[in-house]
Amino acid sequence: MPRRKSTRPPLFPPVSPLCELELIRAFYDAAESQRLYEQLLQQNAWPDNHYCVDGRVFELPRQQTWHADPGIRYSYSNNLLQTRDWTPLLSAIRERIESHLNYRFNSVLVNLYRDGNDYVGWHSDDEEELGDQPLIASLTLGASRPFAWQHKDSQEEGQLPIDSGTLLVMRPAFQRHWFHSIPRDPSIREGRINLTFRRVIPLE
Repeated sequence: MPRRKSTRPPLFPPVSPLCELELIRAFYDAAESQRLYEQLLQQNAWPDNHYCVDGRVFELPRQQTWHADPGIRYSYSNNLLQTRDWTPLLSAIRERIESHLNYRFNSVLVNLYRDGNDYVGWHSDDEEELGDQPLIASLTLGASRPFAWQHKDSQEEGQLPIDSGTLLVMRPAFQRHWFHSIPRDPSIREGRINLTFRRVIPLE
């Protein structure tokens, strides 16, 4: 059942979440973005998108891999995915993003949206292992897709197109107050790869 869009203003923070989002367009130029997309598409060993959790088998509407430093565990990824080492390509991308943001990441979730039928539903990246001040850097390569948001209290919604080569930085308050998603759009024929870099805090 589709969510109803509220006409009420958000209770907190203000209507626009853009104060907690930083959009860096052309972080990679068009040619480099296409090269990275093709390399990731060909070199990454994409797993089957069928998973078994608590004896139940379900299909994830995208393909994904999880890469992290030694000893890093993340409840979402470890419920679904085998932790993989960093590849030279992913390490090079991480180093460039870290240098630009002056921030250290220890893991990345790599999502392949094969076409507009692949999507991710409403969620927030607020798991305990990310701490209470999670900063997430999201790099898009390939097809342009809308990044949608919904306020957790008022259900106020909006969206923004994210083009190939764009780096989207989600600052800590965004996860506290907003859900986000990549909606399904069957009219999109091209693929998209998204890399979300995170800093996971080891739990004792």
